[in-house]
Amino acid sequence: MKYHQINSALFVKNRKKFTAEMKPNSVAVFNSNDIYPVSADSTLPFAQHRDIFYLSGVDQEESILLLFPDAPYESQKEILFLKETSEHIAIWEGEKLTKERAFQVSGIRTVYWLQDFHKILNEMMTYADTMYINTNEHYRATVETETREARFVKWWKEHYPAHNVAKSNPILQRLRSVKESEELDLIQQACDITEKGFRRLLSFVKPNVTEYEIEAELIHEFIRNRSKGFAYTPIIASGNNANVLHYIENNQQCKDGDLILLDVAAEYANYSSDLSRTIPVSGRYTERQKAVYNAVLRVKNEATKMLTPGTLWKQYHVEVGKIMTSELLGLGLIDKADVQNENPEWPAYKKYFMHGTSHHMGLDTHDYGLLHEPMKANMVFTVEPGIYIPAEGFGIRLEDNVVVQEKGEPFNLMRNIPIEADEIESLMNE
Repeated sequence: MKYHQINSALFVKNRKKFTAEMKPNSVAVFNSNDIYPVSADSTLPFAQHRDIFYLSGVDQEESILLLFPDAPYESQKEILFLKETSEHIAIWEGEKLTKERAFQVSGIRTVYWLQDFHKILNEMMTYADTMYINTNEHYRATVETETREARFVKWWKEHYPAHNVAKSNPILQRLRSVKESEELDLIQQACDITEKGFRRLLSFVKPNVTEYEIEAELIHEFIRNRSKGFAYTPIIASGNNANVLHYIENNQQCKDGDLILLDVAAEYANYSSDLSRTIPVSGRYTERQKAVYNAVLRVKNEATKMLTPGTLWKQYHVEVGKIMTSELLGLGLIDKADVQNENPEWPAYKKYFMHGTSHHMGLDTHDYGLLHEPMKANMVFTVEPGIYIPAEGFGIRLEDNVVVQEKGEPFNLMRNIPIEADEIESLMNE
């Protein structure tokens, strides 16, 4: 891994929180992700399943975590199963976790090779009444590929039909949404790497540069700072491309007078950051561009203040909509009649700001979190309003990542990344 080793105390703490929520006499199993094939012998880069990483720190394929807090013997309460390494694997693939190294990473003392899993699971099932299976229930999830976790669930149900079944996901949704201080530090590192990439661009961007050249500058800066790369597929959208919300082609030339909407951010140690900025190709905003830019910035600043403990996500978006409506009226994009005659299910402001303002962020860019439950301290949210005007050939989105505080305004993890229009112009013209 490129990142520095994380103190295993974080994963010990995470397991204690999870097992405290388990039913008596129950087992929970978590699997690594597969390495997915492309064709021939090509594969996609391995990306660890966030749940097993959250609970163990293990960042390696073909790994399994078993938790059984009520096991009859201490050595059975936490067990890791790993792919057995060998001289052949070391030569062809590089170092894999040894049992001792796995303990250093995870804090788990009982480590077996993977071939022992079914034998040991069978013993655990003779003691247990309930199995916690791990399913993906994120509100944005669309899963068409059968995952390693899904195959295990299918196999387990066939072989142990007499046991009760419980779900890990509701527990993890609540636990993962509230960050430990160590996690906040890791997200801050991802944000700091993102800052370096963004500042690099401010001196690089000029008329006739291409979107993919900008992408190349970012990936260079991210990797040289110990990131694996982008936390999500980068959006580098010049001109009217910005009005395609998930534009990812990044293959156009950036023209003098246009804006570039950047939705790009680094990961660090599997933790995400999520940044949006909109900069002028020429280094100067036009008067109209700056007016819209500052309107978006005002919405972002006011929306940020509302991310406090007890806030309900749905009502929060209603309030943000009211602020955006006021700004759009000021810009002349809508009028009072539009507001008076609006459809409550699709308010007038949605013509120019059609997406949500905030989502949970952490190990996943769109992280775990139950949106119907009130916000809590140490949750991390994005704040990302935008105004998109195809008729005028540009769109603007601004986005920061903030931590909900027990008292006072949220803490901005991207506080050092330039966002004021005047500062961006100044830095681009140094």
